[in-house]
Amino acid sequence: MIKKFSLFAILTVLSFGSLLACGKLGNVDQGRVIEFDKEKGTVTLIRDFKANPMKPDYTHLPPYTYEMPEDPSEIGALPKAGKRMKLDTENKQIVIFDTATQNFKTIDYILISQAEKVSSDDPQVYDKAADKPKTFPMIDREKKTIAVYSKRQKILTTFSLPDEYFALPDNTWDSGDEVRIYYKEEGKARRFMNLSKTDIFKK
Repeated sequence: MIKKFSLFAILTVLSFGSLLACGKLGNVDQGRVIEFDKEKGTVTLIRDFKANPMKPDYTHLPPYTYEMPEDPSEIGALPKAGKRMKLDTENKQIVIFDTATQNFKTIDYILISQAEKVSSDDPQVYDKAADKPKTFPMIDREKKTIAVYSKRQKILTTFSLPDEYFALPDNTWDSGDEVRIYYKEEGKARRFMNLSKTDIFKK
């Protein structure tokens, strides 16, 4: 997380420094992606006004939609959308954004298993043979179980839910990418950075 926080600071300075110098500073927004429409060129966020990578605050409604930048060079990696807002392992609850009600929903789950201190290269979450992360959530509709991995919390959790929840889309249980947007005009992004998929230290 120290690296991610450094990424916030470094890329903000590099990307927006020239604008500050010219006195043309706009605004910066960030949040978790719940919807991304590539054809329409729009991205919808649950905004995080706290801007603390260790303790994000995804509690602000309504969701906010931006048009993606017109200039392709101002767009970073395209985002993954997900509806999971919080995994509360202490209270055995998961908070999702419910598309039908356009509100948050807290769901109690039955814990099946949980592994902590699971790094992103752990064999439980990383396929070394294929040299890529395993795909989460892992949903078993026969056994009525869902396995989710929180990279931030370093927790791999498998839980059970009532039948009704297995009719929801798979990305209900996945966390969307965290993104940062620079804009001058409301609803129109000028620069788009995918924080979840940007590694300033990778060569």
